[in-house]
Amino acid sequence: MKRGEWADDRELLMRHARNGVIRTADLRRLGVGAQTVVDRTAGGPWQRILPGLVLLHNGQPTRQQRNTAAVLYGGQDSMLSGRAGLALHGFGSSTQPTDCVLLIPNARNRQATGFVSVERTTRLPLAVRKAGLPVAPVDRCLLDAARRMSDRKQCTALVAEVVQRGAADVGALMKELDDGSSRGTSMPRRVLYELGDGAHSVAEVDAQALCRSSGLPPVVSNQVLLTAHGDFIAIVDNWWDEVGMAQEIESFKHHSSPEAFEKTLERRAYIESHDVVLVAHTPKAIRSQPNTVIDDLRHAYDRARNRPRPRVVAIPRSEWRQDAS
Repeated sequence: MKRGEWADDRELLMRHARNGVIRTADLRRLGVGAQTVVDRTAGGPWQRILPGLVLLHNGQPTRQQRNTAAVLYGGQDSMLSGRAGLALHGFGSSTQPTDCVLLIPNARNRQATGFVSVERTTRLPLAVRKAGLPVAPVDRCLLDAARRMSDRKQCTALVAEVVQRGAADVGALMKELDDGSSRGTSMPRRVLYELGDGAHSVAEVDAQALCRSSGLPPVVSNQVLLTAHGDFIAIVDNWWDEVGMAQEIESFKHHSSPEAFEKTLERRAYIESHDVVLVAHTPKAIRSQPNTVIDDLRHAYDRARNRPRPRVVAIPRSEWRQDAS
C-alpha cells in the first residue's frame, strides 16, 4: 500500500478498527505515519483512548468503545468483568460507573490505566461473548463489582438484582468468594449472608435487621403461605410461624398506578381472609421511623398471639413448586 492511501479511503481505517478503536501498530501498517498519529490525536480528529490504542473520533467514547478498547488493551484471553461485564449481561443501571474491570492471565503484565482496572488471575474463567466481546460469567462479574464497592445498600441492591432474577445463586457466590482472592470480600460476604436469610432487596434486608432488634421471636423471610389443603395463598416477606403473622414491605413502585394499588388491597384482603395477621410497612418507614415500625410489629404480634393460630402452612419460597399447589 502506498503511503497516504488511507487518506483517500475514509472507510479503510474503520474497516480495520473494532467499534472505531484501532491499534497504533495497525495504523502504522496501513501507512499512517507516527507523526500523523501524534498530530491527529493532539487536539485533532482522533484521540488516544488507552496506551497503544486510538479512537477514530474526538467525541465522548461510548460504553461499547471503552469496553472494546479495554479488551484490545488486555490482549488475548483477557475479558471484561465487574460492572462493565454485568452491564453486558443485562444487569445494573446505565447511570452506574462504567470503569472496566479487566481480567488477564497471571503471566501477562498490564498496568491499570485510565478507566481500566486490571486484575491478573490464575483463575481465569471461561469467557462468554456479549456484544462481540469476551465477558466473564455473571457470578464472577458480580463479585468483582461487589469487591470494589464501599456502600452496603448499593452493594446489596446490585447483588439482590442478580440473585432475584435467577442469574446467580447465593451458595455458588459464597463458594466463588471462598475460592478466590480474599481482597475486598468483607462487603459482598456480609451482603450474601443477609441475602442468604431469604431477603431479595435492600428494603427486605433492612426489615430483617429491624425485626431482629424488635425483641420478637426469630422471623423467617420469603415464605409461601398455603391452606391446610395445599392451595396457594400468597408469598410474604416476613413470617412468624408460631402465631401466623406476616409483614409485607410495600414500595411505591409496586403501587404506582390505581390498578396496582387496587391489586395490593385485594391481595391483602385475601391473606387476611385466611385469619393471618398482616402488617405492612414502606421502605421509607423502615429507614426513617424504625421505632414506630417496631411498635407496630409488637402490637400486631400480641394480637396474633391472643387468637387461635390460623390453619395455614408456610414453606420457604426456594422449596416451593408452583405446579404442585
